[in-house]
This record gives sequence, C-alpha cells and structure tokens, in this order.
Amino acid sequence: MGTMPVGRLLVNMSTPMMLSMMTQALYNIVDSVFVAMINEDALTAVSLAFPLQMLMVAFGVGTGVGVSALVSRYLGAREFERANAIATEGVRLMVLTYVFFSIFIYGISGPFFQFQTEDETILSYSLTYMRIIAALSIGMFNQVMLEKLLQATGKTALSMITQIVGAVINMIMDPILIFGYFCFPKMGIAGAAIATIFGQIVGGMLAIYFNLAKNGEIKISLKKYSPNMENIKHIYEIGVPSIIMQAIGSVMTFGFNKILMAFSSTATAVFGVYFKLQSFVFMPIFGLNNGMMPIVAYNFGAKKPSRIMRTFKLSTIAALVMMAVGTVLFWTIPDKLLMLFSASENMLSIGVPALRIISIHFMLAGFSIVCSSFFQALGHGFLSMINSIIRQLGVLLPAAYILSRIGGLSAVWWAFPIAELFAVTMCAFFLRRVYRENIIPLKKIAEG
Repeated sequence: MGTMPVGRLLVNMSTPMMLSMMTQALYNIVDSVFVAMINEDALTAVSLAFPLQMLMVAFGVGTGVGVSALVSRYLGAREFERANAIATEGVRLMVLTYVFFSIFIYGISGPFFQFQTEDETILSYSLTYMRIIAALSIGMFNQVMLEKLLQATGKTALSMITQIVGAVINMIMDPILIFGYFCFPKMGIAGAAIATIFGQIVGGMLAIYFNLAKNGEIKISLKKYSPNMENIKHIYEIGVPSIIMQAIGSVMTFGFNKILMAFSSTATAVFGVYFKLQSFVFMPIFGLNNGMMPIVAYNFGAKKPSRIMRTFKLSTIAALVMMAVGTVLFWTIPDKLLMLFSASENMLSIGVPALRIISIHFMLAGFSIVCSSFFQALGHGFLSMINSIIRQLGVLLPAAYILSRIGGLSAVWWAFPIAELFAVTMCAFFLRRVYRENIIPLKKIAEG
C-alpha cells in the first residue's frame, strides 16, 4: 500500500472491486427483469420499496466506511491494537444496526407505501417485498461490514468473491422462487425478496470465513476489545456523513417517486428501471473508489502526499472514461435497455427521452463521486455530506418539482444535469480547501 507503484496498486485494488460491483449491478438488473415478468405493478412496487432498501444500505455502508477508513489509517501508522479495536467495534455495530432496522422498517412500511399509492395491488406487492427484506437483512449488514474489513487491508479480491457469489446465487434463485421451478412453490414477488436475502446470507457467511482465515492483519476479539465510546465516536465521525449522503439518496428517491406518481405509475417504473440500469455505469466507479480509499487513507497515515495525489488523479481519469462509455450507451440504445424489462409502448415513450436526458450528467457525476470518496478518506466526510445534501435536496428535488409544474413529465428529467452542475462546482471548491489543509502540510513535512 505504501511502496507499490500507484497505478499498479490502484488497478490491483480496484479491479476486483469493480468486477464485483458490476456483478452486483448485473444482479440488480436481472432481479428487476424477473420482477417485470410478473407485471408492471410488481416492478412499480419494487421501485417504491427502493428508498427503504437504500436507507438500510446507507447505515450499513456508512458504518463500514468509517470502520474501513480508520483500520486502514491505523495500519498505515503501525497502530495495530487500535486497528483491531476498531474492527471489533464495527462487528458489534453491524449486529445492533440489523436489530434496529429489522424492527423499524417492518413497522413503518405500511404508512410509507400508503402515502405513495392507493393502488391495492401495488401496495400489497410493496409490503410483501419490503417486510421480508427488512426481517432477514442480517445477511446484508454482515456482508457489507466484513467486506469493508477485507478492503481495509487490501484484500479486495476476497471481497470481490463474496459479492460475486452472493449475487450469482441471487440471480439463480430469482426465477426458481418467483416462478416455482424445481419443485419450489411459485412465490411471485415474495420469491424475489427471499432470493435476495438468500444471496446476501451466503455472501455474508463467506465474508466471515475470509476474515477469520485469510485476513491476518486484523484480529477481531469481542472478549479482548470491550465496547468503547471513543472508538464509536471516531467511526461515526467518518461514517455519519456517508450514512447521511446515502440516506439523502433514499429521501430523494422517495420524493422523486412521489412527483412521478402524480403523472402515472409507469413513470415511477421508468425511474426504478433507470436506477437499475445506471447502477451498471456507476457501480464500477464505486468499485474504483473502494480501491482508492484505503490507498489514500493508508498513505495519509504514512505521510506520503505524492502517492495520495497520484491516486486521486488516476481515479478521476478512470471515472471520466467509464462515465463517457455509459453516456454513449444511454444515448444510442435506450430502447433496447428498456426492453430488458418488458417495457410497454407507454414505458418506452416515457423512458427513451428520460434515459438520454439524465445521462447528460454522468461524466460530471464521475468527478463528484471520486471527490466525495477522496474527502472521506482524508477525514473530511462532512464536505461530502454537504455536497450531497445540496445536490439532492437543495437542487435536484426542487428543480424536479418546478420542472414538473412548468414543463410536465418530459421536463422533470432535466433536474439531474442541473443538480450535477452545482455539485461539480462545490467539489472543485472543496478540493482546493482539502489540498491546502491536508496535502500541502504533508509536502512540507516530506521536503523538510
């Protein structure tokens, strides 16, 4: 982490994560493809449930980000006992987070969906799907936390394996449980939820094995390392901004669904399909960032500013290239992408222009995403949080609402490029500040 050439290290660290993230994205698409085969109402229901799923993932990933960043930093500073204590605290927090959300989501899901739709079929589908996901979400929380520990020590290939295995099992089980193949009962949308849970549990169990058998840099011991409020505080100083950023995404999706449902449930289904499709473009960037963050955090602890900036520059270039490819795909074959989800003529008429307009912001988003992860790795998660709040709640949702009133459904999608322009401007300003506060002092130390 501190000596290998940065380009090769970034490739070694990021490639497994990018592959695993692309597998996750493929799973997201395949999962919705099978749900769409039930009917469009089922696809709309999964779209309405997405904000609650995002909320759970936000807390799981955000906590994992805080743990991973601190573990990498302490390992870089050769403070091994502190790294072990943080890793152990992360496991405890993972269990507590699951218990809370399994109860909380189950309780609020009824009013949550009733607020969005009065359609009894969509409401029934939504409740069935989300309550199964919430009650058995231990696999997701476990998998996320333990994958972050593998990433913190540079074992991204093992993290990749856990994600790929979980996603592949999910994709295999989806048609079997939804349509009732191989002596299994036909379970419909409940089968889609159970297949998701089953894949997460298997991936989580594999992550447990890898951490116990292969991750020798970290020693997790619930007996040796007692709960420590100071450690928890440090975890969430880094993790809370990440949690808020992703939770804001949940709020944004909820609000956007509400705006679209005023037009039609098909518009909401299009928005849900967009999120599945864009994950295939964005997930590799997130995989790149998962490889970048431990490198930046480790070299920040080791006081090596040139490696930090080299990592950032290479990550930015890679992100822009990947986002350019995504933009081309969304502009050239939007109809073919939508037909993967059994799109009706109505869905195509709404979805084709929507995908083209939204994809305008992809390259801008690539830069913003890399900057956000860079800020978090250096302990400036607050800046990432502010950026996300302003982008999604301060600009995107208000713009979408105003455009819906002025120009109708076809104008709503322009809110995405508008919001991203604000985000890029803020990122450039914050990047200058972080460079002055963190990188320049390290350069002076290295030179003196």
